[in-house]
Amino acid sequence: MNSLEQTVFPHLMLADDPNPLVIGMVIGGFFLAIIVFVGIFLLGKYFNLWLRAAVTRAHINPLTLAFMSLRKVNPNIIVDAKISAVQAGLDAIDTRAMEAHYLAGGNVTRVVRAMITAHRARIDLDWDTAAAIDLAGRDVLEAVRTSVDPKVIDCPDGRNNRGTLDGVAKDGIQLKARARVTVRTNLKQLVGGATEDTVIARVGEGIVSAIGSSGSHKDVLSNPTLITQAVLRKSLDAQTAYEIVSIDIADIDVGDNIGARLQADQAEADMRVARAKAEQRRADAVADEQESQAATQENRAKVILAEAEIPKAMAEAFRKGQLSVE
Repeated sequence: MNSLEQTVFPHLMLADDPNPLVIGMVIGGFFLAIIVFVGIFLLGKYFNLWLRAAVTRAHINPLTLAFMSLRKVNPNIIVDAKISAVQAGLDAIDTRAMEAHYLAGGNVTRVVRAMITAHRARIDLDWDTAAAIDLAGRDVLEAVRTSVDPKVIDCPDGRNNRGTLDGVAKDGIQLKARARVTVRTNLKQLVGGATEDTVIARVGEGIVSAIGSSGSHKDVLSNPTLITQAVLRKSLDAQTAYEIVSIDIADIDVGDNIGARLQADQAEADMRVARAKAEQRRADAVADEQESQAATQENRAKVILAEAEIPKAMAEAFRKGQLSVE
C-alpha cells in the first residue's frame, strides 16, 4: 500500500495484503458519499424552487436549476416565468429558450407577461417574435397592450411648435386642421417597422394634400370626413409598426385668404415690372433725345465749317480772274 492509500484509508493498514475488491468498494463509497453530499446541498438550495415548479406543473428538475446557476442564469426569474406561462396555458415555451433570452440580455418576465396578455386577447404571438421585439429594444408588453387597447396620437404632436396642419384649398382659402389618429400595434412589423413619428408625418402630409385637392374650402368645412376618407385610402400605415384604426378631425378653422394675398403680391410684382419697363423706355427716349441733340450740333458745326470755306473760294476766284467785279 502506497503513502496515499495509507493517508486516505489508514484502517486498511491492518491488513498486510488487503483485498482489491474491498479497496474498490471503499473508493466507490467515498465518491458515493460526495455525490450524496452534493445532492443534499443542491436539494437544500433549490428545494423551494423545485417544489414550486413541481406543484405548478412547470417540470424543472433540480439539476437544471443547478446548471442555470453555473451558466449565470437567475433560476428564480426562469422558474417564476415558467410557472406564469404554464398557469396561463402556455406550455409550449421551452425552458432553454428562456435561458437563452436571459443570457442575450432580454427581459424574460416582460416577454412572458406580454405573451400571456396576447394569449388572453386571442392575439397570435409566439415566443420567437416576442423575444425578437424585446431584444430590439421595444417594450413588447406595451406593444401588446396597445394592440389590445388602441392609443390616440395627436397630429401634429406639437413638438415642432406647430399647433395645426395648414393647407390651402383650390379657391385660395387656408384651412388649419388638427387630427387625432387612433392606432394599434402591428406586432408582425414591430421589428424594423417605422415608428410613431413616421405615422404622424404621413398623416399630416395626407391631410394637407387632401385639403389642397378640395375645390372649395366650404366643401371641407361642411364635410370634414372628405379629408379622413382621402387619407385612409392612401394606406399610410404601410411598413410601420402601427395599424391606423381611424383618423378623426378634432378641429378645423379658416385661416388667411392665401389666394387673394398671392394675387395681390402678383399684381404688385407686375406693377413693379411695368414701372421698370416704363422707366427703361423713358431712359431710352432721353438717350435718343441726347443723341439727336448731339447730331444737330454736329450738323451745325459742319454748316459753319462750310460757310467758312465760301470766303476762301471767292478770294481764290479773284486771284485766278474767274470772278470780276463790275
